[in-house]
Formats: sequence, structure tokens, C-alpha cells
Amino acid sequence: MSEAQKVDDRPSAAPQAADGIDGFFKISARGSTLGREIRGGFATFFTMAYILVLNPIILGSAKDKFGHQLDAVQLTTATALVAAVMTIIMGVGGNLPLALAAGLGLNAVVAFQIAPLMSWDDAMGLIVLEGLLICVLVVTGLREAVMHAIPQAMKQAISVGIGLFIAFIGFVDAGFATRIPDAANTTVPVQLGGTGALAGWPILVFCLGVLLTIGLLARKVKGAILISIVTMTVVAVVINAAADVKSWGLTTPKVPDDIVASPDFGLLGHFSLFGAFGETSAITVVLLVFTLILSDFFDTMGTVVGISAEAGLLDEEGKVPNLGRVLLIDGAAAVAGGAASASSSTSYIESAAGVGEGARTGFANLITGGMFALALFLTPILTIVPLQAAAPALVAVGFLMMTQVKHIDWDKYEIAIPAFLTIAVMPFTYSITNGIGAGFLAYVLIKTVLGKAKEVHWLLWAASALFLVYFAIDPIEQLLGVK
Repeated sequence: MSEAQKVDDRPSAAPQAADGIDGFFKISARGSTLGREIRGGFATFFTMAYILVLNPIILGSAKDKFGHQLDAVQLTTATALVAAVMTIIMGVGGNLPLALAAGLGLNAVVAFQIAPLMSWDDAMGLIVLEGLLICVLVVTGLREAVMHAIPQAMKQAISVGIGLFIAFIGFVDAGFATRIPDAANTTVPVQLGGTGALAGWPILVFCLGVLLTIGLLARKVKGAILISIVTMTVVAVVINAAADVKSWGLTTPKVPDDIVASPDFGLLGHFSLFGAFGETSAITVVLLVFTLILSDFFDTMGTVVGISAEAGLLDEEGKVPNLGRVLLIDGAAAVAGGAASASSSTSYIESAAGVGEGARTGFANLITGGMFALALFLTPILTIVPLQAAAPALVAVGFLMMTQVKHIDWDKYEIAIPAFLTIAVMPFTYSITNGIGAGFLAYVLIKTVLGKAKEVHWLLWAASALFLVYFAIDPIEQLLGVK
């Protein structure tokens, strides 16, 4: 947290209502203000509002075993509703600036791996089942115990890795970096722009946004990230109206013809908890649920630790405040996502944008959740922010999270090597879970070869064994004859 962010700029004579809010959310106690929380809530929403467009595209483009597709309008409603409700519950119950929505990656697994094997109702039932099992892990204390068993240096590495990952997401989402097709027979997996060079108005918007954001941050301007998002959205709208832009990607920055759109709640409640067992083998169902749980479990763990660390909320032992409630709400979000046919909902690393704006409490979630609630009716106007205008925030937040790398003891190889693998694997494989798994396995291995196996918490041994199965899932499935 910067010195500027530590300054208490509340009015000297705050109204009684504000005092009540301040006390409930511990705004002043955490070195924040209502203004920062509000700005942070808006910043988080605008950096993750793309899910209102992307989730319906991913789920709506797939067909289930019987050739059925989900309705795009209903998917948009379900996505916004679950994000609004669970983000607000996290704010009030967990008091962390941690927004939730349909998880990217998980929705792709549902759409392209699970749905082709069964009906949509059965697929969403597996999501509900996964969420219920995660809640059981929380209630039994196992999920929280695993987080407490992780060495502090590894938690810092997770935060740094997420910083690089989220910055990479920003570069990719904006089109600044793109994947090179394998058919091109090139020697590198990514390149600058779409052709090896920067071209087009959207890229210009992104580059100007990055320069504006870092300039405002360097001058410690309040609301730097939010100012950049709003400013570059206006610029993008003007450019789109004046120039011939072929494509902005998922979101086109133009004033919509209609401001209000009617929500359609038709998908709510359409799930079958155990229907999948009648459509495919029990072994396949178990492996699918295992994959969902492991991914959700450790993605959330990394996100919660990373966001809390960046917000300066970890205690002396590296523990997250209200961790039990936070994890239970996250598990409940998976249940809610499946029950609404919006896929598994989970904590969003884009919440770091709000933290970078100064958010330190769950009050920011009331703003973010409120915006998602408005999106139920105002989707056309709330989704005009192009990724090129929002992505600079992710790059800036990546820098802020990267600064924690200084706390890792790089001269101590038994922690430095696992930390390095954690940091590197996250952006290189585009997965928080993969980075944590690589770090865990390396940590256990090095401690063992150094004769220090007894220093490894038994839960880390168990988690590492699960990651072995996770990384070797393909040969295991072939061995069991499920492929």
C-alpha cells in the first residue's frame, strides 16, 4: 500500500450513516475511505464486466449430448444475477474487496468437455455438486487448513505470479500480445500485435491507456485506474464513431440504440444433481468433478491470498481475515452458478483493480455487485467499455502485485526454486492452479532430497499428491479406460 493510500481523507464531520458503514466494514481501521471503496468497486466492475459478454458466448456456442444450446439472453441474465448476488454476499459476509462471477476456464470445461457427454441440466448439476463438496471441505476446516499450511514465502510467490498472470491477461485481452498459430511454424508462441507489429485504433487506445494509467499512478492521483478506464472508454467511443474500425473484439464502444434490456430468468433452477451418472460412467463423472474441485479450490486460494496480500490484509502469520467465511461463500458461489446455469462462479483476480484503486473492505463489493445488478436491466450501456480501455488497469495492477517479489529469500534455494516455478508457470500456462501445483511439487521434492521431509506439512503432501493426479490426468484416464 502506498503512503498516499494510507492517508485518511475522510471528512472531519462524517454523517452518522457513514459512521455506521465505517464501523461495520472497518473502513477506517483498514486505512481506507468511502471514496476509495466506491472508486475501487467501480474499477473492479469495469475490469470484469467482459464476463457479461464472454460467458454467454462460451456457453452459448456449445451443444450438449442431445444437440441443445443455451439461450444467450438467458445466459446474460444468469451471469449478471449470480455475480451481483454473490459479490454482495462476499462483501457483507467476508468483508473483502473480492468480486465473484462465472469462472473463465471452468466455463470452457463445462461447455466443451462436460456438456457433450450429457444434457445441460446434468452438466450444471455437476457444478452444483462440485460447489457442495467444496463447502463440505470448508465446513470440515480442510480448505482453510491447507491455506494455513502454505509457507509465507510461497504465498508471496503466488501473489507475484498472479501479478504477472494478470498483466499478461491485460496484454492478451487488448491484442497487444497474440498467440501465433502452430500452423505458422514459428519458434515463439506469442507475438507483438496480430502480425508482429502494433496496428489499428484499438491497440492505440490500449497503449494510451497504459501510459495514462502509469502516469497517474506515478503522480499518486486518487482514482488513477478508474480515471483511465473512463477516459479511454470515451476516447474509444469517439474513435469508433469517427474511424473505420474492423473489430474491437468482444465489446464495441458505441452508444447503444436501447439503454434498457429486459432480463430473462428462464435458466434458473435447470439442473439435475445426479443426472450425469445416468449419462456416462461413474469413473468419468468422478474424474470430471475432481478436476472441477481441484481447479476451483486452488484458483480461489491463489486469488484470495494474492488480493489480501496486495491489500495489506494478511496478518503476521500470513493469514487472511475471515478466511472461513470467505471460502464458504466462494463455495456457495459455485453452487449458485450451477443452479442458475451460469457455470461455476468463483473469486475474480480482476478484483485487484479495485484494490489498486484503494479498496480494502467488502464495501467495494456493494458497488461492484450493484453494477452487476444494474446490468440485468442496463446491459447495453454498461457493456460499452472495450477490453482495450479496461486492460491497462490489469497491467498496472500486475506491477503493484509484482513488488512483493522483494520479500522472497532468493538465496535459499529450497524456497526460491518453488517460488520461481510458481511465479513462472502461472502466466506461461495461463493458469493459477498450474502455477500453485508446480510450486507445491517442487517444494515437497526439494525438501525431501535435502532430508527435510518432516518440515513439510502433511496437507502439502496430500495436496501435492492430488496435483500429481491433476497433471497426469490424461494417462490415468487412458489407464482406467475412460477415453
